[in-house]
Amino acid sequence: MKFSLDTKIIKPENNNIKNAVILLHGYGGDGNDISAVTLNWKRFLPETIFLCPNGHETCSINSNGFQWFSLDKDDPAYILEESIKAEKKLNYFINEIKSEYKLNNSKICILGFSQGCMMSINLGLIADENFNCIVGFSGKIIDKENISNRIKSKTKMLLIHGDQDDIVPPNRLLEAQDFLMRNKVNIETKMIKNCGHHIPIEASSIALNYIKENLYI
Repeated sequence: MKFSLDTKIIKPENNNIKNAVILLHGYGGDGNDISAVTLNWKRFLPETIFLCPNGHETCSINSNGFQWFSLDKDDPAYILEESIKAEKKLNYFINEIKSEYKLNNSKICILGFSQGCMMSINLGLIADENFNCIVGFSGKIIDKENISNRIKSKTKMLLIHGDQDDIVPPNRLLEAQDFLMRNKVNIETKMIKNCGHHIPIEASSIALNYIKENLYI
């Protein structure tokens, strides 16, 4: 099947699919970039398919990459509007995956980096039923007031951030943690020391263990 978003797919070796991990890249990245974190994960997550879609829009500052929402205007209302458009695209994509591989939300983990993390958090809160878990690196909540009025589910989450991040400041992790705790979401966080805006091996290992513990309960 050809999905609505151009997607890099890594299937389990035995082709027996019981779980899915959807990985959402950051601003200006693509599915191939974010798929790198799965290289050492496959052997620890058997019967799991990894799906790494490209954003639905070409990135406005990098024509070789993609975006989930535009940052052309420094206007929170505009960014919110564009992110909600992306939510609809991703929900459609996720429903395609559920249909194609006969999976329900409890068998799906959504992971994202930076802008992809922001989308993942939202998806984990607006779904009709909880996903298995959400893992986010170096992100934030796009609009706390807006999402608080749209919460329908409370997917458990792990958020990881570098304490030297100069793109998305590390205090955004604390803000997200506070918001999610207030909304009774099961949230775990990890601040990585001496880490900027990227996914280091330590963060990848923590994420792998979290996903493994949740997918294989």
